[in-house]
Amino acid sequence: MCLFLLFSLLATCCFAEDKVSTDSALPRLANVAAAEAFIDSAEVVIIGFFKTDEGHGYKEFLAAVEEMKTLPAALCSVKEVWANYSIESDTIALFRKADKHQENLLLEKIKKLDTDGLVRFFTINNIRYITEYNQASAVGLFQSEVKVHLLLFANRGSADYKPLQEKLAALAPHYTGKMLFVLINGKVKSNERALGYFNLKPGDLPRVGIYDADSDKTFLLPEGEISTERVQNFCDSFISGELQKEKESEENKKKSEL
Repeated sequence: MCLFLLFSLLATCCFAEDKVSTDSALPRLANVAAAEAFIDSAEVVIIGFFKTDEGHGYKEFLAAVEEMKTLPAALCSVKEVWANYSIESDTIALFRKADKHQENLLLEKIKKLDTDGLVRFFTINNIRYITEYNQASAVGLFQSEVKVHLLLFANRGSADYKPLQEKLAALAPHYTGKMLFVLINGKVKSNERALGYFNLKPGDLPRVGIYDADSDKTFLLPEGEISTERVQNFCDSFISGELQKEKESEENKKKSEL
């Protein structure tokens, strides 16, 4: 009997240590200032707003966060912080800088909640200053309130792929809330449709374009060096409306020639 109690005690201690080690890996936000600092610490962060550690979805949240190690995550049970972010019930919230967006997942509305579902939620909404286009990110990109996309078409593995990606990622914060910067790998077969929309082929890359989802119109930066200055002027001309006027003038000219 004593031996059984000893084993039970050891098992309980081990479980408690595992739980503490899992939970302690995540910071607990004690006030609004701490929450603001955490949200500002990365391009995309996740906060689990749970009243208690026994809340619906809590264990699944920890497991999903463990799987998505690239996304900083934290926990918060402080009502003052909840009110600051309009949280009223247990919620998993994702905050991102690229479009100044807070995406809330209200847990009380989800009857069947699993780790895979949360990982998908994180993946879809992982929109950064420059986001690589794929089936998952496409959902988040088109769900965003920012409907203008600056597209970098480049072939992964080429000498200019990484430098161009870094160059545009550095430029993207200047257009927060106005444009989402998207990287499209020309070597991926499923991206051929996106290239074709701009009348491009993998051999034409790298190129830069703008897609306006509201008007469903495309604009292509003329061939030449993809410098920060040229891309910035390209973006500014769209925002000012100059690029749209030029395209409309070209379209009208073509119509008159028919």
